[in-house]
Parts: sequence; C-alpha cells; structure tokens
Amino acid sequence: MSSIKSINAWLLKRSLKIIGVLAVMAYPFGVYFGLGYFSPRIIVAGIAALLALRMVVLREQIPRTRLPYIAGAVALIILAAASPIVGLKAYPIVISLGFGGVFAYSLLRPPTIIEEVVRLRRPDLPPHVADYLRNVTIVWLAFFMINASISAATAFSGSIKLWTLYNGLIAYLIMGALLAGEFFFRPADGTRSPAWRS
Repeated sequence: MSSIKSINAWLLKRSLKIIGVLAVMAYPFGVYFGLGYFSPRIIVAGIAALLALRMVVLREQIPRTRLPYIAGAVALIILAAASPIVGLKAYPIVISLGFGGVFAYSLLRPPTIIEEVVRLRRPDLPPHVADYLRNVTIVWLAFFMINASISAATAFSGSIKLWTLYNGLIAYLIMGALLAGEFFFRPADGTRSPAWRS
C-alpha cells in the first residue's frame, strides 16, 4: 500500500513538474491569445497561480534555482500593479535577468550552478570537469543577458506579435541550439559518460 502511495506521489510530482515547465514555455502564447478574451489583470492572476505551483514543485531542488521564479513573481506583481500589460511583457526579461544573476553569483561563489546540478547525480565528478562546467556556465550567463536585452527590445517595440514570436519561439530555439552545441563540443575525455550527463 505504501509503495502505491509513493508511486502516486511520484506521478503527481512529475506531472506538476511537467505542467510547470509547459506553462512557462507557453507563457508568451498564453498572453497573446489570452488578451483577446480576458483582461490583463485576470491573466496576471493566472500566471501568479502558476508561479506558486512552480514554487511548490521546485521546493526540493537547489535553492538557487528557485530565485529567478521568485524574482519573476515579485516583479510581475509590482509591475502589474502599475500596468498589467507592462507586467506581462516584463516577465521574460525578469526571468532571464534572474537566471543570469544566479549564474553570475555561482561563478563568484563556486561551485557553479551547473556543477551543483551535475553533482546531484554524480558526486564524484572529476576535478577537471569543474573547469569545463565553469565555461558552460559563462556561456549560459551570456545567453541570459543577451536574451533579457532582446526581450526588452521586443517588449518596448509595441508589437505583441513580435514579443510573442521572440519570447515564445525564437528564444527557445536558441536555447535548444545552445544545448545541442554544448553536447557537440563536450570533451570526449570521459565527461561524455551518461553518469554525469543525465
């Protein structure tokens, strides 16, 4: 009976995690299509609820990985109080800046965030891999800063279509290209082993 409960709990947790990731990815499209049917304040309330769900799902992860979502939620509420449209468009910018801040802080206070995540699955990570993961962290930090700048430019462009296209599609394509590039350039001196890649 306890094994069934633990399986059900695992399935629920996994489902909530997937829903949370999909909700974050679909955010720009939700804003784009939602504005045709709902007021910006209702959309802000829905997003705040999704962020609260995300916090529940992430509560057992590394604390630093939760900070961008907390910052995003706070910024969304503050900005939306002044102008719901500004708050909605600013969310991707704040999330990118939040992740950039976490990655930058982890470079100043090692281990880097990527090394910390990898060590959850492989605590005995070889020392030379930490240098490689530091470089990967720098690349992702650069991406988040550039992404925040482009997101801001699309937000101020006045075009909701351009904002949705970049934040809902192009940014994710760039992230996918970065992930694929990292895998392609990953050193073949043992760091390709599934034990630390997974």
